[in-house]
Amino acid sequence: MDARNVTLRKMTPSEYDAATEHREAETARELGKFMPAELARERAQRGTAQFLPDGRDTAGHHLVVAENGSGEVVGNAWIGPDPSQATATTDSAWLYDINVLAPFRRHGYGSAILAAAEELVAREGMTSLNLNVFGDNAAAISLYRRNGYQVSSMFLSKSVQPRSRGRGPSAGAE
Repeated sequence: MDARNVTLRKMTPSEYDAATEHREAETARELGKFMPAELARERAQRGTAQFLPDGRDTAGHHLVVAENGSGEVVGNAWIGPDPSQATATTDSAWLYDINVLAPFRRHGYGSAILAAAEELVAREGMTSLNLNVFGDNAAAISLYRRNGYQVSSMFLSKSVQPRSRGRGPSAGAE
């Protein structure tokens, strides 16, 4: 097994369907920590519809599977334009999703897929590949750090509950 090199190719329709189902389920699971499950599922599906209106044929997006040297599909990725940029003239790309299939995890394929994605966007003239990661996804954070990714922004959140009303409008304020 050569985990240091993978080849990216466009997903077939069935691979796209499976990857989309997996990505939306994972997104809904993560969002479900902060909102009702049904709303989380709807939000995940709306994200797909918004960013991939033409599915795997959406212009500017690469929906790819990664194959190892034996031709086995070991994972997939979704790479496209940076959603924070207002125009298509940006020099940064966005890694919307990366997934190493369960039997191939912990063998270096995550790093290999990242390297192949970086090569793909560099060939297109991009100078950076950016991404978001959920803060409690320690495995993904470790993968990205091992591969030279650095924190460029941090969004923090805390669930709060209303305090009892008996203390007046500035209760707890100091």
